[in-house]
Amino acid sequence: MRKVMSLILAAVVAASLAGCSGGSSHTAYVTLTGADQVAGYYVNNDSGNLSSMPGSPFAAGIGPSSIYVHPSKKFAYVANSGEATISLFTVSKKNGGLVEVLPRTPTGAQPESLEIDSAGQFLFVGCVRSNTIIVYSIDSGSGALSQSFGPLVASTPAALKVSPSGKTLYVASADSSTISAYSIGSGGSLTALGSPFGVGQGPSSIAIDPAGKFLYVTNLLAGTFSGFTIDANSGALTAMLGSPFTPGTQPVSLAVDVSGKYLYIADVAGSEIFAYSLDPSTGIPTVVTGSPFKAGTAPIFVLADPLGKFVFAGNESSKTISGFVIDPSTGALTKPTQVSTGSAPTSMFSVP
Repeated sequence: MRKVMSLILAAVVAASLAGCSGGSSHTAYVTLTGADQVAGYYVNNDSGNLSSMPGSPFAAGIGPSSIYVHPSKKFAYVANSGEATISLFTVSKKNGGLVEVLPRTPTGAQPESLEIDSAGQFLFVGCVRSNTIIVYSIDSGSGALSQSFGPLVASTPAALKVSPSGKTLYVASADSSTISAYSIGSGGSLTALGSPFGVGQGPSSIAIDPAGKFLYVTNLLAGTFSGFTIDANSGALTAMLGSPFTPGTQPVSLAVDVSGKYLYIADVAGSEIFAYSLDPSTGIPTVVTGSPFKAGTAPIFVLADPLGKFVFAGNESSKTISGFVIDPSTGALTKPTQVSTGSAPTSMFSVP
């Protein structure tokens, strides 16, 4: 299980950088685990096409598995799963380039999932092999990390997701097939909100709609995905009618677009992206006409771009990023493009 989960995690989220390429493009970063690098791209705001930024790729630690850009857009954090560290990078205001600030911060064994709260105060790290979650406070001036809570015991924390309100952290435990909810308190402390919620076998990715009403989980080994409504007050989860749902053979990653209208799921076995429209009242998914859409070989993550116009998928076997344009009226994916990454991509963070 741990070997499988180490290949599928993605940290996919949105923030923004101002001024890059005169406002005609925004930036994105892709972790390349096998090359120990992070690739930087400019995303054309009209077409979604990717072009490499100067200096890319940027050296990271051993086995970079996920990346998260701070809400201030000044810092980026990379989980180096092969050496149990976090790299801090400063982000150039001029061109989006990355410069690492040493030394690296030690973590538990095999850190693979990163999340930052909406206020940018805390970095949450899921360490798969040590079965722990560690919380670090973030210095707003330098971006430096200092451990503020944990390690908290959590069985195989394959994916983390902070609610849009910044009040709750949800954790997918791959070995126990559950989702746990924690309230985020002073100093980033985590307090369990009741018992874990059951999902299908091998939960691998979590997505929450922008309004914070619905939560979705891919169950890789069960071949399904689960849907929940989120209690606005407590953060507790209630399974949707009809959940779990069946998208393909091995759904590994999912993302909700910025409008909250559409859900996209990467099927690593079928090399396809499944698209669903979401009922605004219940969150129940309905298959989009034309779905699934062909991606590269073995897509292990899917990202809904924060501009709300594009979807990207990272293809492990073909070592490419597939790009699609979202039809805003239907959610269908059109105009597919691909760019070679040279090494297998493992996660992507887009910054408008």
